[in-house]
Amino acid sequence: MKKSLLFFLLFSPVFLWSQSFNTQKLDSLLDRIDAAKKAMFSLAIHQDGKPIYTRAVGFADVESEEKANPKTMYRIGSISKTFTSTIILKLIEEGKLSLDTKLSTFYPELPNAEEITIKYLLNHHSGLFNFTNEENYTSWMQTAKSKEELLKIIKVNGTVFEPNEKGEYSNTNYVVLTWIAEDVSKKSFSSLLQQYIVTPLQLNRTRYQGKINPENNEAYSYKRGRSWIKDTETDMSIPLGAGAIVSTPSDLNKFFTALFEGKILTPSSLEKMKTIEDRYGLGLFQFPFYDKTSFGHTGGIDGFSSMSAFFEEENLAISITANGSTISMNDILLSALKIYFNKDYTLPTYKKSIEVDPSTLKKYVGIYGSDNFPLDIKIFVEDEVLKAQATGQASFPLEAIDENSFIYDPVAVKMVFIPAENKMIFTQRGQSIELNRK
Repeated sequence: MKKSLLFFLLFSPVFLWSQSFNTQKLDSLLDRIDAAKKAMFSLAIHQDGKPIYTRAVGFADVESEEKANPKTMYRIGSISKTFTSTIILKLIEEGKLSLDTKLSTFYPELPNAEEITIKYLLNHHSGLFNFTNEENYTSWMQTAKSKEELLKIIKVNGTVFEPNEKGEYSNTNYVVLTWIAEDVSKKSFSSLLQQYIVTPLQLNRTRYQGKINPENNEAYSYKRGRSWIKDTETDMSIPLGAGAIVSTPSDLNKFFTALFEGKILTPSSLEKMKTIEDRYGLGLFQFPFYDKTSFGHTGGIDGFSSMSAFFEEENLAISITANGSTISMNDILLSALKIYFNKDYTLPTYKKSIEVDPSTLKKYVGIYGSDNFPLDIKIFVEDEVLKAQATGQASFPLEAIDENSFIYDPVAVKMVFIPAENKMIFTQRGQSIELNRK
């Protein structure tokens, strides 16, 4: 649902695969992450439909000290879109829709409804404004919204480009697809999810919507401050099929394996799903890894982040679901894949953050910039945590590794403050620049 800085990276084309999977090395990686309190998450790897690695790290509920386990359910955010796309394609197979069906058939009041097709909604070519980018979205996202209220919001926000002019990610597309699926089937989206996916695949730890229920082994999400702080809880009446599914990594692997083994859709439908235009398939992304390609999706909602990928040649599914992190889930997943494929890989060393007195943090507050740097960086203290915000971007928390040095691991940022000289040394991925406090 939310914008994410997590990306798969393309590495050297040299590729040697060994069936020897060093699970001890992967355990060591997760041990280091856990010991440094860098993330709380669950990871699962399935080969040929069978689990070969499952492990959970951290707490499902920090306040009650309830540890997570492989059956703990997490909000998966936009991975929900792959489920929704699958349901839409099932309805198309049954003759209730076509990829060319116009939005105007169902919601003529929405902008460009006569030109927007089901396909354009599925592959983010509709041009409909992404309503989660609305300036005041965070002020109402935790309050239940009716269909009528959401329709009004979508209508008022309009479009950002003409249909099929290009591809651009929009949660609006999949909220509208949720309603269309319900309209043509005369069933709730929850029932459709059960009928086509959950029941036949026996995904016993997957469900749609509802508040977080810790008694059902469901995780809350957290952000990092001086400790783990409970994050917001979006009301699930809002994301619908764009982000309202709760699951586990094992259930996600079962779903993606069944999908690519042809147990849900016809080969023709699956090929349409995999066809990438302007970086988007029908509810799928394509991820490179060395000379291999996987299909899958990423997700983020509140403090949750998730990723799923399926490698067809190896019949390999890997999924990670997190409920709190100061490091990139993409990096963890890539590390797990390097270990699985027996790549040259050195375990990272994580610096454990230290606590800095709030009175000291205040010495760093200000706006930093340079004529040679395109953005200003605002430094401020919130909830006794030092935070940074670059021009036009979301704020993020900084972790102290010593009294003057702070990091933000997900984007490899380090900031060293020199308050006596009103300076800060900003480093990202080995490139440094000196910024002055204005």
